[in-house]
Amino acid sequence: MSMLVDFLCRFGFGLALGLVCTPGGLVPAGFYRVNILVVMGLATFAALVAGSAVPSAAVWMLSAAAAVVAWMGSVAWFAERRGAGMAACLGTGLALGAATAALASFVPGGGGGTLPALRHLLSGAVVGLAVHAMLLGHWYLNAPGMSVDALRRSIDAALLVWGLQCGATGLSWLAGGPAVGTGSHTAFALGALRWLAGLAGLPVLLWMARETLAIPNTQAATGILYVACLAAIVGELAGQLLAASG
Repeated sequence: MSMLVDFLCRFGFGLALGLVCTPGGLVPAGFYRVNILVVMGLATFAALVAGSAVPSAAVWMLSAAAAVVAWMGSVAWFAERRGAGMAACLGTGLALGAATAALASFVPGGGGGTLPALRHLLSGAVVGLAVHAMLLGHWYLNAPGMSVDALRRSIDAALLVWGLQCGATGLSWLAGGPAVGTGSHTAFALGALRWLAGLAGLPVLLWMARETLAIPNTQAATGILYVACLAAIVGELAGQLLAASG
């Protein structure tokens, strides 16, 4: 169950990061209000499970605090108080980021130290920003006059974080981690899936979505981003299971 809490905190952190990185002047307040509520749901679920699954009070306290701040942010965005709403998004992301870093010491295969915590944070950022870009693309159905630059910047942020994650993965290999799962057919399959979906497939899909915006066709780009979300989630879940099996 600690792996579930880990994924929920990672995912919520990444979504909150996406909201913080999105320029408030380019996107309607309704987008922030809806998606900060999604983060609130993830944080609430994490707090409920962490109470019995993680031997650290800090994790569930941080998750619960993130849920409360996210709820406050939804109220601020409903009132179109952009400054307060953005501050709440930032506070929610910081709380879930701290919970994610703390969980690196408690999940199977996590290990303590700075590098494991960094890998967990980058993993959450990759998933969260990919899903955030898809949700933002879907929002063009509600606000067709919204600038395409908002979606383009969101995809660029996802690509940037993917690059940072590849660097952290390389450091992990240099520190003695396996490049592909070894020791069993299951571990090898998980390692291959991690490579094909998360590390190799995701940037190709993000680049295709970005190039589609040059037409511009936000609906087609969003369709590609749906597949990119699946690749990111599958890749990172495979990475979690691979670390736990090691």
